[in-house]
Amino acid sequence: MSVPAGNLLAGLPPGVLPDELFTTLTESAASSGTVRIERILSTGQASPDGFWYDQDWDEFVLVVQGAARLQLEGEAERALGPGDWLMVPARRRHRVAWTDPAAPTVWLAVHIGEQKPPQARGQGEDA
Repeated sequence: MSVPAGNLLAGLPPGVLPDELFTTLTESAASSGTVRIERILSTGQASPDGFWYDQDWDEFVLVVQGAARLQLEGEAERALGPGDWLMVPARRRHRVAWTDPAAPTVWLAVHIGEQKPPQARGQGEDA
């Protein structure tokens, strides 16, 4: 039986992207929903003004490379760099305030308890 494995930093496209790039690395079913692990690549993208993610599932986010600022509703922006992580509970509104436009920001996101498979995503639909 094959075990999923890879390098999170392999195959990063060069240059600035028009939108963030979401890549599902693995997904498995659990009694409480799915666990989906994805790599997100940001090159200066941020959530649109006034937009907040509001998800039905928990999300663990880790900045592997680069820099970003994440904001939870009612709190100041949090600066995140390599190794910084945050557990965002279900229904906790949050947004990406800034990502470094000069260098790629690579995120690892673990979605825990998601009830349905994701649809095609682009800017502002998942983080």
